[in-house]
Amino acid sequence: MRFLLTDEQREFGRSLDALLTAADIPAVLRAWAAGDPGPGRALWGRIADAGVFALAVPEAYGGVGPLPVEAAVACVELGRHAVPGPVAETLAAGVLLAGAGGPAAEEWLPGIASGAAMVSLTLEGYGPYAPDADAADAVFTVTGDELRLAPGPGEPSASADPARRLFRPEPGGAPVAKGPAIRAAARAAGDTAAFATAALALGCGEELLRATVAYVKQRTQFGVPVGSFQAVKHRLADTLLGLEFARPLLYGAAVELASGVSRPGAGAGSAEGSPGAGAAVAAAKVTAGEAGYAAARTALQLHGAVGYTEELDLAWWLRRARPLRDSWGTPSVCRARVLAG
Repeated sequence: MRFLLTDEQREFGRSLDALLTAADIPAVLRAWAAGDPGPGRALWGRIADAGVFALAVPEAYGGVGPLPVEAAVACVELGRHAVPGPVAETLAAGVLLAGAGGPAAEEWLPGIASGAAMVSLTLEGYGPYAPDADAADAVFTVTGDELRLAPGPGEPSASADPARRLFRPEPGGAPVAKGPAIRAAARAAGDTAAFATAALALGCGEELLRATVAYVKQRTQFGVPVGSFQAVKHRLADTLLGLEFARPLLYGAAVELASGVSRPGAGAGSAEGSPGAGAAVAAAKVTAGEAGYAAARTALQLHGAVGYTEELDLAWWLRRARPLRDSWGTPSVCRARVLAG
């Protein structure tokens, strides 16, 4: 089994990093949190032009996927730059609609692939909230073997991350697809959402660690950088180890997801997946989520009092780490799934 990325995959990640570095992400986040999705939607379009959302959409609907490894590369970069919007949910919706097929897939999948459609969704077993539903073009819900298009985003709920708003979608809405295939498609979509969220959490943790290392090199006590203190070095080393341990689990889950698509009889839009994909995704999710949250705790402690200020841009990453850890599978749920798998 090969876990090393190819040169093309690394170049894809570097190109996304360059694109996002050139964007003023903190300004985009502030506008998004204030209810102005304009700058975020403009950035979303540029990310889509780079091919990110096409990775979850089959070629028959204008995409290039499913390509889980490339999706992991992309989501790590989006997490490192704290890109706002329902990234994991839109990718999962691509898998859900491809598995459902029919008119709904034909209507929405080309728009998802091109970036014209931003989508949020809720699935049974993952909580009732649809992130950023007010900015999305569609909110899909799955109940049993019915896929519905919610009539509205519903009422907002409190969120630890002001740039990741939570909504409980309005009930009802006409079914857009029915049948046993919806259950299988929903399972695959749940795995995709958890997998993408794990990659976002890993990227978020990487940026928190990078910023903290830079800060402790500059901050001084007793005339020396605090980064020279043994206790600080140990804390940073532990944080790095947690993130690096999560990385192979993430790409291992990507390999499992890809094997489910590529095995004989699966087909490009298959929602069946690999038999081991669910447990592999859960292992990646709990490990990356915990590592990202540990990086946030380290960053907050080593930044000292400045870490509590809203003016510090790093606050956007600090406030995102725990929601990413808990969404699409809390640590306890993921551990139980690993043991069951």
